[in-house]
Amino acid sequence: MKTSILLVGHGSRHQPGNDEITQFSNKWKAMNPQWQIETCFIEFADVLLDEGLDNAANNAERVIVLPLILNAAGHVKMEIPHHINKARERHSHVEFIYAKHLGANDNIFTIVKRRLTQVMAQLDMPDPKTTGVIILGRGSSDRVANGEIAKMARWLFDETDHENIDIAFTGITYPRLEAVIQKQATLGMTQIAILPYYLFTGTLIERIKRQIKRLQQQYPHIAIAHGDYFGFEPEIYTLLNQRVNAAMGEGTDTCIMECDGCSYRQLAEEYGHDHSHDHSHEKKPEVAA
Repeated sequence: MKTSILLVGHGSRHQPGNDEITQFSNKWKAMNPQWQIETCFIEFADVLLDEGLDNAANNAERVIVLPLILNAAGHVKMEIPHHINKARERHSHVEFIYAKHLGANDNIFTIVKRRLTQVMAQLDMPDPKTTGVIILGRGSSDRVANGEIAKMARWLFDETDHENIDIAFTGITYPRLEAVIQKQATLGMTQIAILPYYLFTGTLIERIKRQIKRLQQQYPHIAIAHGDYFGFEPEIYTLLNQRVNAAMGEGTDTCIMECDGCSYRQLAEEYGHDHSHDHSHEKKPEVAA
């Protein structure tokens, strides 16, 4: 069966973020010349979902749609499946398989631990018991997506000697970075390691850098350092390969996203609860189960 793979990035108003996803995709193509790989974005880019799905379906019998996204919130659970359904109507001869997003798992945790080791080296390897850790995520109105970051914090607690490990978010939900820094300062932390839980650069990464610079000025008695986003780490490529192989029936993972075809999402679409790109994330009326 002739198969195309559609890699779906989020997209950013900050063009270097989109450029990094394109570079990432090109590197992945070079690593897997046996696969036909297309790339598109959810928003803020030239090639969006509908065009990407059409490009992938051209001369293909099967399209594997692969979200290059860490946590499953509205885009993964609602928006991408909505566009896949529309693509199925346009390309009735093509099978569309919606593969799992990256998720929070051992591969991602390996990167988180590596980033913490790198930040501790920046701080000249201080005592972990006096060094607070903050995993800083994007933030979502989806509690499961926020819970994935909390899971990574718990795993860090279990596998390191750090006794103060918190989570914070750059938007949508709380706590925010400033409040957690204040808490850890009150608890007597003399160093704080901030670990951005992001894949690529973008407007929020630039905001984080500005926030940390201000916080370093506000707390001159505390050594505050931050790690890099995940980007081109080998574990990301490993996860994508696993997702593709599972979708082709060659792996042990469950390949299809749980939300692909779920009754709740279909009902939500019927009532017009598809995801908006205005990012206001106001609460919407409940949909009866």
